[in-house]
Amino acid sequence: MLRSFLILVAVFLTAVSCDNAIVKSEFQTLDDASWNKNNVITFNFSEIDTVQKHHMFINIRNDQNYPYSNLFLITELGYPNGDVVKDTLEFNMALPDGTWLGKGQGSIKESKLWYRENIVFPSSGVYTLEITHAMRKNGSIPGVIDLEGVTDVGLEIVKSKE
Repeated sequence: MLRSFLILVAVFLTAVSCDNAIVKSEFQTLDDASWNKNNVITFNFSEIDTVQKHHMFINIRNDQNYPYSNLFLITELGYPNGDVVKDTLEFNMALPDGTWLGKGQGSIKESKLWYRENIVFPSSGVYTLEITHAMRKNGSIPGVIDLEGVTDVGLEIVKSKE
């Protein structure tokens, strides 16, 4: 009886601990923790359910050298049929007192930033997400050339529970 109970608990814990919701998770590491404004981070993905709703996240890892409390990104989501959706996004990276909003121990913090909620990918084929930073210093028209303190940029796609 005890053995059957332990087996049942083990099966339950295994089922609960597996996260089948993650469809894609990928990171690209930036050389010297610096993101040049001309460095377009590109993610390609395919073989994705065309009926299921998904959430998309842009994951940013930064270290203590990141000099801003926010982050501006320009994204281009390319569909297999050639359509492209372009967005300019702003994310908070720190509280007003300078406390990082990301999670992690030590000097690297990871921020999971909402990109798309309940998106349905309407057709099969290769999708492309391109991400560039669009940071500027206050009062300065030219953009920041090298954005210091960004160590990695990632894409995560998960199945929606809706």
